[in-house]
Amino acid sequence: MGTSFRCGRRLTGAGRWRSGGWVGLCLGVATAAAWEYRPDGYHVRPGDEIQPALQAAAGNQTNKTVWVHAGVYRPSSPRQALIWFHRSHEGVRLEGVGEVTLTAANPDLASADSPHRPAVVNHVVYFGHGLSSNTVLRGVRVTGANGFLSRARTRQIEPDNSVPKNLFFFSDGGGIKIFGRSSPRIERVEVVDNVTGYCGAGVSVQHQGTGAPPVIFEDCVFRNNRTQITGAALDLLAGSQAVVRNCLFVGNVANLGEDRVAQQSGEPPFTNNGALTVFPGSRAWVERCTFTGNRNGADDLGGLSTYLDCVFADNTQPGTRDDLERYELDLPRGGRVSGCVFRGRVLDPQGAVVWADNRRDAPPPDFDPQYVPRSDAYRQAGYRPSGVNTSR
Repeated sequence: MGTSFRCGRRLTGAGRWRSGGWVGLCLGVATAAAWEYRPDGYHVRPGDEIQPALQAAAGNQTNKTVWVHAGVYRPSSPRQALIWFHRSHEGVRLEGVGEVTLTAANPDLASADSPHRPAVVNHVVYFGHGLSSNTVLRGVRVTGANGFLSRARTRQIEPDNSVPKNLFFFSDGGGIKIFGRSSPRIERVEVVDNVTGYCGAGVSVQHQGTGAPPVIFEDCVFRNNRTQITGAALDLLAGSQAVVRNCLFVGNVANLGEDRVAQQSGEPPFTNNGALTVFPGSRAWVERCTFTGNRNGADDLGGLSTYLDCVFADNTQPGTRDDLERYELDLPRGGRVSGCVFRGRVLDPQGAVVWADNRRDAPPPDFDPQYVPRSDAYRQAGYRPSGVNTSR
């Protein structure tokens, strides 16, 4: 068995056998990047760089799985993303083994006077143009974004110039940015404690009207993400699609400050958004999800979305403009809602919510520590935790 190890622009790696697998060492870089190749894929451990393993997996026609083992993985330089996937990474699967944290933060590299300290990347994870649901991120924690913004070396993370890039390409999606015709699967991922100065602190989907199939989020947790404008946890920019299944949204706060985009464009500002924001021309399929303890639940400007068997309860977190009343779900253009349980205000000028198919004014959910409601009123609705990772 053998393999090659690519670092930079030429082959400079060395290999050695360790416990049944080949170890690749990328030499000649500021921080050595190592990974181990076994029959089940590429194994990355704390102290290793993840991106070289992703590059190796991208070039492997038969084995495209990268196993990232328990630990914290930080950027080794200021740049646009900690790790990135683009067209050449189609079919690559990154899976966490144990408790894996991917973070935008590196205090050793961040400027002491930077307002974005300790973050040194725009996005923790970037998914670019040309990816299908065969590309998977599973079983990791994504955290640490803090409004850092770099435009350097854009071609490195997105070599395809066929889809125009605007400000939101760089600024939105502190935890995860999904751009162009890109439809990865994101499973058992915790997106927590990310901040952006514009939109989509947790995740920003920007399909740009490419007609991309929906991004799939399953068994994910969006917690304590905060943004200046819209979509604290998840933002579907115009012309985007997502399936959000069995996910938890808790403690996410949008509208932390002035809408700087509206100030520049002269358009009406966004002032009262939710954990989930769906823009005009976008569509979400939201099934068995729980929204609680956010600054509003979901605001959906698309009119095309479906909400099935979801819990919307007590989304009354404060923020700026506390004169504006909190809500659970806002459907100014309608949508489909069925099997949902509401504890709070619903804005539904189109009459999309058929109350015979849903429950309003529900009792307190009495959540357990994993946000499973103990109240019988919520028995058929909302998020239920998935199984934990097994070690390999």
